[in-house]
Amino acid sequence: MSHDHHDERPRLTSEQIAAALNPPAGRNGGDLVVETLQGLGATTVFGLPGQHALGMFDALRRSCLTYIGLRVENNAGFAADAYGRITGEVAPLLLSTGPGALTSLAALQEAAAASAPVLAISSQIPVAGLGGGRHGYLHELRDQKASFRDIVKSVHTVRTASQIPSAIAAAWESALTAPHGPVWIEIPQDVLLAETTLPAVTAMDATPRELYARPELTAVAADLLSKAGRPAIIAGGGVVRSDASGKLRALAEKLDAAVVTTFGGKGAFPWEHPLSLQSWLEDRYTTEFLESADVLLVVGSGLGELSSNYHTFTPRGRVIQIEADAGKLESNHPALGIHADAREALSDLLEAVDRREDPSAPDRVRTVLDAVRERIAAQELTLEQRLIASVREALPDTAPSFWDMTILAYWAWSAFDARHPNTMHSAQGAGGLGYGFPAALGAAAADRTRPVLAVSGDGGAMYSIAELATARQYDLPVTWLIVDDGGYGILREYMTGAFGEATATELARPDFVALAESFGVPATRTTPETLTADLAASLAAPGPSVVVLPALLRMFEPTHL
Repeated sequence: MSHDHHDERPRLTSEQIAAALNPPAGRNGGDLVVETLQGLGATTVFGLPGQHALGMFDALRRSCLTYIGLRVENNAGFAADAYGRITGEVAPLLLSTGPGALTSLAALQEAAAASAPVLAISSQIPVAGLGGGRHGYLHELRDQKASFRDIVKSVHTVRTASQIPSAIAAAWESALTAPHGPVWIEIPQDVLLAETTLPAVTAMDATPRELYARPELTAVAADLLSKAGRPAIIAGGGVVRSDASGKLRALAEKLDAAVVTTFGGKGAFPWEHPLSLQSWLEDRYTTEFLESADVLLVVGSGLGELSSNYHTFTPRGRVIQIEADAGKLESNHPALGIHADAREALSDLLEAVDRREDPSAPDRVRTVLDAVRERIAAQELTLEQRLIASVREALPDTAPSFWDMTILAYWAWSAFDARHPNTMHSAQGAGGLGYGFPAALGAAAADRTRPVLAVSGDGGAMYSIAELATARQYDLPVTWLIVDDGGYGILREYMTGAFGEATATELARPDFVALAESFGVPATRTTPETLTADLAASLAAPGPSVVVLPALLRMFEPTHL
């Protein structure tokens, strides 16, 4: 039996051995946390301090980690989510116990829905209080981790200092194993504060295992696609998360198959490509085209509510579904289910399929897009279309954008050309309000060389006004476009449509320009006519800025009712 694999064990130099035998004094459990994060390759952490977590935060002072502190834990979670999406790396999120931890729940739900790798590290009450007894500690919950178990990929509990490095490494690997997602670690206050004589943590290994497609399934899928008469492809967020857009394009071109991208998969396929059906998923013409495919390849999507035109989509051909989240395989439609990372599976398929020529495919795509365009044109929504065009014109092609749950974002899901993969993001996974601005701050922290755009309505903007202080404090290059329609615009539309009038949707709100300026953030009040110029100027200026657009927008008519 061979023992060669033991040679891969990390070895220490004599200097490293000496350092291990004489660890620096004045270190505690918090130091083990930040040393482990550094050893795993983290450079930036997000969070908000609290009494039980102070050991962790004090240790930041002795580390080379960059700390970005937000004003609300949920917003810190959104910032970490965006950092994870933009970089593909793990974003550590440092939280306190009880209320601090619980306030991050909605952000972690979005990270789970969007497969963003967030490593939430929370403090806990002292070890003596654990186990569900009612000791009356500040922030005490009977079982804190139970509140997170339904949301995150994995839960890791620490009870002693020596458990810290392994727990963080295991969580890190979990967060980065396809599908990416948020993970939860909790460490008691006294473990974080207790002095330690353990050696400093050096390089840690937490390499995620690859998720490959089973070769017999690839063979069947390749045979179906090669022989198909009218193949089509739905590309979801998994294509973006796994950096597989190049593989997707090569496969589509080899098969002459039309591609539609889901709202989570924006940018996965070039918008103006002759085979691109773009993202008009909430449209009967697109739905009918996809239903008529004799072989439909679904990559990195569970075909949930938004991707299936509100579950009205009923494919008539064979479905092949490639999905890293095993729970989403065939969850909505019978299929040849392939449990695999999108990039690996597309790579295998690309090798296995035969070249398929179909010169008429681009004409069929154009016919669908023309029909969609005519349907929208008949609704006289020129203002909305003009605003989407203005944002596209003002935003540099490689600059990321983050969209809150607001009418302009609902338009953008279908109509916005994300010119590069992984540049357009929204909260459409979980659908909570307040995502756009704090997420944009997280993306800016990941890369300060490009401007970042956030888009919110006035209702969603009020969730994250506090983060104007964060934007100013760290001088982050984020331009925040606030579309002010005096209420929860999309809910106003839904309620009026369903009940004839709206209730609880009208909002008093501040003068957003004056408010931004009180934070020291330059702000502009714009109009539809001047939006392109005002937005472009704000994006080109260094540091944060706000652009306020008073406008009452309408959604295009749905086709699923």
